[in-house]
Amino acid sequence: MKKSLLALLLLPAAALSARAGDGLGVGTAGCEGFEPTTFKFQTLAARPDSVHAQSGLHALAAKAESKLTFGGYIMSRYSINDRRGQTSNGGFDIRFLRLYANGYVFRDFYYRFQLEACGQPGVDKGPRIMDAFVEWQHWDELRVKMGQFKRSWGFENPYSPIDLGLGAYSQITQQFAFNDRCGEHSTSGRDIGVQLQGDLFAVGSDRHKLLHYQVGVFNGQGINHSDKNRHKDVIGGLWFMPVKDLAVGAFGWNGKFENESYTGAPGMQKSVRRVRWGVGLKYEKDWTVRAEYASSVGGSVKDVNAPEHSDGWYVAVGAPIDKKFKVYGRWDGYRDARTWESLRTDWGLSANYRLNKNLIFQLNYTFTDDRNPSADSHYNTFDAQITARF
Repeated sequence: MKKSLLALLLLPAAALSARAGDGLGVGTAGCEGFEPTTFKFQTLAARPDSVHAQSGLHALAAKAESKLTFGGYIMSRYSINDRRGQTSNGGFDIRFLRLYANGYVFRDFYYRFQLEACGQPGVDKGPRIMDAFVEWQHWDELRVKMGQFKRSWGFENPYSPIDLGLGAYSQITQQFAFNDRCGEHSTSGRDIGVQLQGDLFAVGSDRHKLLHYQVGVFNGQGINHSDKNRHKDVIGGLWFMPVKDLAVGAFGWNGKFENESYTGAPGMQKSVRRVRWGVGLKYEKDWTVRAEYASSVGGSVKDVNAPEHSDGWYVAVGAPIDKKFKVYGRWDGYRDARTWESLRTDWGLSANYRLNKNLIFQLNYTFTDDRNPSADSHYNTFDAQITARF
């Protein structure tokens, strides 16, 4: 009775928070592996002592039973670097304050919303909706997701910042998904659309699935923004899992981004195409191995002279020291003009210590080698992060 009353009190607050994010611009990030607060809702018809408790109605009510889970995490950081030509050399910041709720209705329908709660309010920043979708999960072979969620692009993009293991995402994930080089607003790798995905062909003694596919159709304008043209972005991936925990795959993206701030001023473009492909592999168990290469064709709406072609790659390895301590290393390259003269390389080391499953400490070091003549060629970055989950 107390849980039901608490749930009823919390629901209006959650609804108001989600409503406050409507219209604001800036995965599927998750917060797996901890114990969130769960509330269980059951209709009157499902109670045996109800006057409505008939066999058919009782079965329907049992299927309609909803379990709502609340959770979130806070990630704080201090960083410092010796890069020349900047107004600041680092400082303290709150990287994320995420709040989410998810659950099931009619057993097969999974729903989720996630809110970013930190930052100064404004267009494409501050409190905003990150995820808001419903997914039909009746079959493992075919699932249908509709709403706002992570684009089906790359192996790294769907990772939560907590599970990434490194202080930041790779350059190709940032340039092709997060803060897109085409001039799109910050999206955290998300968009609004519909996606089909599934796992096929159970093989081996462990009966793991051999093949995974995913394909989505999206607006192409990023999160919390409506479509601005008649073109839809098509993004998909296909990967094989010859053994459990190992995946080798390829991804494709055919899209178009419309400049919502276009005024006809010199140097700006009304729209640019996004034609991309990538290949990669990942192995996640005690050890971690991730590697990807991606290539893009399409300029920037902010600069008519921006190069049309770009590409990048990364290789990341994580080694367990014990059950609580794991270290990562990464070689991360990106060429904004797909020439060696435009190459920027980040060499990174990260140490992760999980005091328990809800409290994580992380130290990160990155050495940057930037061949761009207008940039500081070599500099070092250190940062320390602490993450608490609830």
